[in-house]
Amino acid sequence: MKTAQTAQTDAAQVRAGVRTGAGIRTKVKAKRMPREVRERQMLDAAVEIFARRGYAAASMDEIAELAGASKPLVYLYLNSKEDLFSACIRRESEALVTAVRSGIDPEASPDGRLWSGLLGFFAHTAAHPDAWAVLHCQARTHGEPFASAVCAMRQEIVDVVTQLIAATAREAACAVEPDGREITGLAHALVGAAESLAAWANTSGDAAPSEKETAATLMNLVWAGLGNLMNGRCWSATRP
Repeated sequence: MKTAQTAQTDAAQVRAGVRTGAGIRTKVKAKRMPREVRERQMLDAAVEIFARRGYAAASMDEIAELAGASKPLVYLYLNSKEDLFSACIRRESEALVTAVRSGIDPEASPDGRLWSGLLGFFAHTAAHPDAWAVLHCQARTHGEPFASAVCAMRQEIVDVVTQLIAATAREAACAVEPDGREITGLAHALVGAAESLAAWANTSGDAAPSEKETAATLMNLVWAGLGNLMNGRCWSATRP
């Protein structure tokens, strides 16, 4: 038979949530998730929804549900749908530029450096198709400030490729070294081709080539053209 003191103790334990049907358990206080972890989950969810729905049709309710957070918490952390989209663009832009830069092997031959940079680009876009859809399709078509952010990312990659082509020309001791404007134009052309190929590869379904196959497709085109150019074999239109 329980004493009055025992009954009072049991009641207190039940109120505190430490007594179960099987006996007494130790109460564990739930840890609060660090803000950076929660924000990463929100951004992951937002990238997926923006890629799937598009910026205009994406809803904060759906993003919050996918992130496992309340909509007020998403607004508290990231302010608005526009700010959330901008944060997604910044994060994915930085990740892509980092993938290209870190992929380049500085000790490789000129063609090896270009190849490793292309492979880094296509490996990243293949591994993160939602991120690439946000950057390549969504951000560019919804005006400012999104378009400017993507243009800045693209310029960073163009600058990297420009340096690679210029270094290749110097090391090859080519017969006719391309001038700065020509090298910049070639870099823009290469980056544009890479973007188009990445979009094609990511939407080809089961027939999609691997990142190595996609990189090799562009490498064959670019390297053959650069080889001719640096050996003084420039194409010219036939004049009547």
